[in-house]
Amino acid sequence: MNTDTISKKYCNSLTSYSRYYTRVVNIGNIPLGGENPIRIQSMTTTDTMNTNATVEQSIRIIEAGSDYVRITAPSLNEAKNLENIKKELRKRGFETPLVADIHFTPNAAELAARIVEKVRVNPGNYADKKKFDFIEYSNDTYESELERIRQKFSPLVKICKEYGTAMRIGTNHGSLSDRIMSRFGDTPLGMVESAMEFVRICEDLDYHQIVLSMKASNPKVMVEAYRLLISKMEEENMNYPLHLGVTEAGDGEDGRIKSAAGIGTLLEDGIGDTVRVSLTEDPEFEIPVAINLVNRYSVLRKAHKEIPPVIENLNPLDPFDFKRRETLEVDKIGGHNVPVVIISADEKIFKDHHGLKDLGYLYSETLDKWNIGDIAADFIYLRNKNIDYKLPGTLKKIFDHNYWKTLNENEDSFPLFNTDNYLKNELRSGRINFLEISIDDLNEQLLTEIKNDSKCVLILSSNNEHAMAEMRRVFIELINREIKCPVIIKKTFTKEIKIDNELLMLYSATDIGGLLLDGLGDGIWIDSEVTDLKTVNSVSFGILQATRTRISRTEYISCPSCGRTLFDLQITTAMIRKRTDHLKGIKIAIMGCIVNGPGEMADADYGYVGSGPGKITLYKGRDVMKKSINTDIAVDELIDLIKENNDWIEPNK
Repeated sequence: MNTDTISKKYCNSLTSYSRYYTRVVNIGNIPLGGENPIRIQSMTTTDTMNTNATVEQSIRIIEAGSDYVRITAPSLNEAKNLENIKKELRKRGFETPLVADIHFTPNAAELAARIVEKVRVNPGNYADKKKFDFIEYSNDTYESELERIRQKFSPLVKICKEYGTAMRIGTNHGSLSDRIMSRFGDTPLGMVESAMEFVRICEDLDYHQIVLSMKASNPKVMVEAYRLLISKMEEENMNYPLHLGVTEAGDGEDGRIKSAAGIGTLLEDGIGDTVRVSLTEDPEFEIPVAINLVNRYSVLRKAHKEIPPVIENLNPLDPFDFKRRETLEVDKIGGHNVPVVIISADEKIFKDHHGLKDLGYLYSETLDKWNIGDIAADFIYLRNKNIDYKLPGTLKKIFDHNYWKTLNENEDSFPLFNTDNYLKNELRSGRINFLEISIDDLNEQLLTEIKNDSKCVLILSSNNEHAMAEMRRVFIELINREIKCPVIIKKTFTKEIKIDNELLMLYSATDIGGLLLDGLGDGIWIDSEVTDLKTVNSVSFGILQATRTRISRTEYISCPSCGRTLFDLQITTAMIRKRTDHLKGIKIAIMGCIVNGPGEMADADYGYVGSGPGKITLYKGRDVMKKSINTDIAVDELIDLIKENNDWIEPNK
């Protein structure tokens, strides 16, 4: 399939919020898809053979608000024990549908399908073994491979059909088969085709209780894959419900931001019927994050202020192929520069040098020097008040225009205009003129003026309930009019908005991250009255990191624990992070077992993978470098491997 030949349409509308309608799939007593609510789910981390522990954790997951509970069944023994787990849960009064997670073992899947309400299979390893070999296939040999898969997969489909069991066909970016990789490459298109091969077999057997997923640890890949999947389903007259998730998102703030950027971007366009947030934390902590993401799409969203529609053939955005919007370079904003970060000042900043600590700038009084951190803001908005100490050279000031023009020395400060004083052609900077606008400000006079102003940088904001879509509509207008001024995406949280730090990061990562994932935006400005500057600064850089638009710290691709995990993921991740979090730009995958090992870690630079009880295998990219290392020395061995490849730098003391 050539993506150039397919429609760019992947949702009901780019401007009017509407759920993408999918067929209903019955999963026990909780149906999925159609007009049903967006369902929430998580996965146990216990040993499936430990019935009591799995039951107890399942109950905690259910009581946290999960609609489904997924349990790993890596072999026939675990699949058999699902019956005991289910019986005990039902005995205790819990009717929540159970999902068996299957990877390499068709016989376990066929047994589990007779016991639980749903099975999940990964087409990349259900019928294939991955050796990272490139194979040239003729059409005939490729068709023979598809027939081999049909023979191996059909028994499961027939059992599911007989027992009324649903199935999730879940593609993961990092575990595409050698066959798919050889023909389609390590691409979203390869992910889609991997699933569609299995779906076509299901349809040939008149089985339709199917849910699909396209997971990746890179939100950009994940979003493109889901969009492409919908387009492909439309082409083949399918509308199966979608399970959303960013796999191996990690833990803490980073895991939440990465999940929100990927999942939230799709939810904004009405895509998604069930959500799982994959955190390297106890599974019950995943549920509130998923609920907070899903709860935004309720009555308020449906009643949002109208946004001018986009005519499909005038939409310049390619939803299946990332391309950054072309802009002018205005004093290191836009062009090929990484997106900038703007922070609004608080009272601490006006007091003394130490107020900038939360923005990544640490002042040494004895040396009279600044130490600039990896996540140091680029601009500080001071409104109508100056500070009486000299800023570090990399941090510039922004003032409201009326105050800025009164300054005698404004070499390192810049004005922020509103549309009125901008159009009056009042005094402007010869370097940068920031202009704050919303969609309501757009008119022919303003658009003409900014098109002809090579020093203009737009600050784009929205108070629409459907803010991401409204701001995207502005970008589409700018592109179609060939207006190339850089744009800073602004998100404002006033005291009237009752949110905490977690909601701020989830909402910001969704609204701003969704635009960045489409190549839109040259900077980020989270203006918050409800959270401290340290949080705002960290979240800002976290969104840029999650969207791969500005790398400022080490990235950890860490799978959530499950019953297959061969070591304590949370403790190990924390230990590796403590030793390596100064390695800016390096991606380290921490995987609990071979299932989430060399494949799932996809584009990581280094991998730390459980290969047996108490044993670790280390990877450089996808190549095995050291096997069967004892866990007590494995972190030291990982650091030695990084040093051997000249990627190590000594941390600052």
